Amino acid sequence: MEPKVWRSMGLFDDEYEKIKELMGREPNFLEVGIFAVMWSEHCSYKTSKPILRKFPTEGPQVLQGPGENAGIVDIGDELAVVFKMESHNHPSAIEPYQGAATGVGGILRDVFTMGARPVAVLDALRFGPLDEGNNKYLLSGVVAGISGYGNSIGIPTVGGDVYFHKSYSGNPLVNAMAVGLLEHKHIAKGVASGVGNPVMAVGARTGRDGIHGATFASVELSEESESQRSAVQVGDPFMEKLLMEACLELIRADIIVGIQDMGAAGLTSSSSEMASRGGSGIEMDLSLVPRRETGMTPYEIMLSESQERMLVVPKAGKEKEVEEVFTRWGLEAVVIGKVTDDGKLRLLEDGKMVAEIPVDALTDEAPVYNRPSKEPEYYQTLKSKKLDGLRLKDSVEKVLLTLLANPSVASKEWIYRQYDHQVGTNTAVIPGGDAAIIRVRGTNKGIAMTTDCNSRFVYMDPYIGGALAVIEAAQNIACVGARPLAITDCLNFGNPEKPEIFWQFEQACAGVAEACRVLDTPVTGGNVSLYNETQGRAINPTPMIGMIGLIDDLNNVLRNNFKSEGEEIYLLGELNGELAGSEYLAQWENLEAGELPELNLKAIRNRIDFLLDLNSAGHVLAAHDITEGGLTVALAEMTVDTGAILNIDTDDELKTLFGERLGRIIISVAKENRTRVESIAKAGAIPLHHLGVSGGSNLQISLNGSQCLDIPISTYRRVYERTIRDKME
Repeated sequence: MEPKVWRSMGLFDDEYEKIKELMGREPNFLEVGIFAVMWSEHCSYKTSKPILRKFPTEGPQVLQGPGENAGIVDIGDELAVVFKMESHNHPSAIEPYQGAATGVGGILRDVFTMGARPVAVLDALRFGPLDEGNNKYLLSGVVAGISGYGNSIGIPTVGGDVYFHKSYSGNPLVNAMAVGLLEHKHIAKGVASGVGNPVMAVGARTGRDGIHGATFASVELSEESESQRSAVQVGDPFMEKLLMEACLELIRADIIVGIQDMGAAGLTSSSSEMASRGGSGIEMDLSLVPRRETGMTPYEIMLSESQERMLVVPKAGKEKEVEEVFTRWGLEAVVIGKVTDDGKLRLLEDGKMVAEIPVDALTDEAPVYNRPSKEPEYYQTLKSKKLDGLRLKDSVEKVLLTLLANPSVASKEWIYRQYDHQVGTNTAVIPGGDAAIIRVRGTNKGIAMTTDCNSRFVYMDPYIGGALAVIEAAQNIACVGARPLAITDCLNFGNPEKPEIFWQFEQACAGVAEACRVLDTPVTGGNVSLYNETQGRAINPTPMIGMIGLIDDLNNVLRNNFKSEGEEIYLLGELNGELAGSEYLAQWENLEAGELPELNLKAIRNRIDFLLDLNSAGHVLAAHDITEGGLTVALAEMTVDTGAILNIDTDDELKTLFGERLGRIIISVAKENRTRVESIAKAGAIPLHHLGVSGGSNLQISLNGSQCLDIPISTYRRVYERTIRDKME
């Protein structure tokens, strides 16, 4: 075989030599293709595996950690939450509608494959500036794809996280998270075991779309990427709805051994991974696989990533029952093979063997690379940039309005109004809050969920930035009154073969791991998306965090704005933020530099616990974390219904009003609880600053007794709410 063949499939020369060694012979074309997708970065984690092993993955709440289709966390009463986040970045850059739609479809299948009924979808999106290139086209197509799929299948899209930065021009990030609920007794696994048990292909027929999609996701985008549209799958949400109902019925009937989505690498990954988990082998006759196109080769059948398909291993003798279930839902279910005991993936075509590969060669023997790591030159340069002496360059009002007109800060209503976030009637907190909440039917519990990451912080200091992504998610969960439980992640980085990029990756993951340890929020699974580069230019490192939390009583859900006059307003945490990495610094000084504040994770954990304890005692009315834009922007977001009158003593106007650092939350309490709250904070050494009271129709701020801002709500509310809409319409 010519080297250009395996190289074109994404294999290195030494990897091909290892394949020959494992096989004991020269592999044929089909076998090389199978190895290529299974050993791709997307499927094998060959670069990230050594780093991911450092994540905390266990805890009393964890029922299923990494290694399955999705993580599972216990919420009591024999109920559990299933959740996972994955990326569809490269497909969305080429074909934004289908790239985003099939990203949603794929992550939903990961959840209901575990036996859970999906109850919510969240997105986490990154684009270049809306006034540059084709970024408006990409945003419009991606949002349409997410809404088109989620709305059609009847699962609400309840939250998300959207930023705009020049590093994402040409390489948008489209990360999707799905959340489901199940009873413990219905947990299913992606395993093939029991010699002689049948193997069945169920759901949609196999076509030629998505071939080598996993390989496509494991290389940089280039000018040639546009020609690889065939690597982008095509989704059908109505078919997925039928597939979901049929699969959940199967699982509840207790007639199957295992089930897995034919996602990345399609039939290849599902069969080999299920066999690997079961310590078994699988034999399949590809001539039996239902196809929607004629003349498909074994290579195309095995590598197709056509959507809405599952691989099912029923208990022996239950094939007819499986067929009956799928027939009732208008779908096909066909026996295409059987479980064997020889540890081989054996493929036939019309009874003739066309491939035979040891399963562990595909799954356990994939190469693992310990990449060289090197601190980038920019890192110390940015850290050493002195920001002392900077002062406000404009009036507080002008700065506030300009920040609110930044699409990364402004309301994302234009996006989420296209999503049906109330379908299913379980959404207790809709998009626009700090975190979404879904009711748990039959109980008074709620599941809080969010996606978060400030990639500018991660670029400036990957370790601190990675930790802050977890902290921001935890603060958002706590601000709606829920206790953080666990995370899933979507680790989006550039080309790891570049030592500086790999350094970003390992440092950011170390920060994520440390924050998860301190917060007791183990990592239950996730996704690694590397090679996010266009023409050799990497995105900002973006370790996206998806977090869930539990609120035991929906009556204790916290709002994120002031509703009535006389609410006492406090700042929980440091009074001053910092300019390093702030939106103010980026917009007024054209700088993304400075040294981020030193981490004190234990102190932040104490503040989150303090807020949750106050809420349990009924002492808190509203809460909202301070992120992009600092204190003044957070106050503007909280005063959309009623204003506030604040008087703050400070020694640094700029850092107080527009500085940023995590670990800071605005809360409001009833006047009669003021003394009690202050006493609890003092006893626990929790920094708590009284800022003023809610009321009126303006946001009024005085510093050291001198008024610096008096602006009507209507003035800034229009800017905040219409910025993205005006740019897109």
